[in-house]
Amino acid sequence: MNTIHAATTGISHFLDELIRPLFNKHAKPKPIIDGSDLLRQLEQYAHDGYLQSTTLFCTSDITNLYTMLPQDESLDILEEFLHEYHLENELQGISIKVIRQLAETVLKETAFFYENKYYKQIIGGAMGSPITLTLANIFMWKWEK
Repeated sequence: MNTIHAATTGISHFLDELIRPLFNKHAKPKPIIDGSDLLRQLEQYAHDGYLQSTTLFCTSDITNLYTMLPQDESLDILEEFLHEYHLENELQGISIKVIRQLAETVLKETAFFYENKYYKQIIGGAMGSPITLTLANIFMWKWEK
């Protein structure tokens, strides 16, 4: 039940290598990806002199975000992100429309085999698909805005 050898894996890697650096460059504030990333950012926050005795922290955890991403809304938000930061010229000559179509292929054409049956994923992105994390981060970028 993984996507390591899925037909869309190459597209997923390509999109992730193209879009993730743009997200990391333009999205502010920088998202916290996992526990070790939280510690690195907290250390930097303290080093920069922002950590005070009155500092308040709020956290949230979205259960199963990757596998529950609304596919069409995620694609709309991907497009919005690319347009908002005028990234058309940073996509190796590929139009935003084509980027969306490729991302749609990765999201909507994922199938897996489980207990002698084939299934098509109709909600969310596949775990292990490289672009899924980036799409989840872009989705949260929109909601954090």
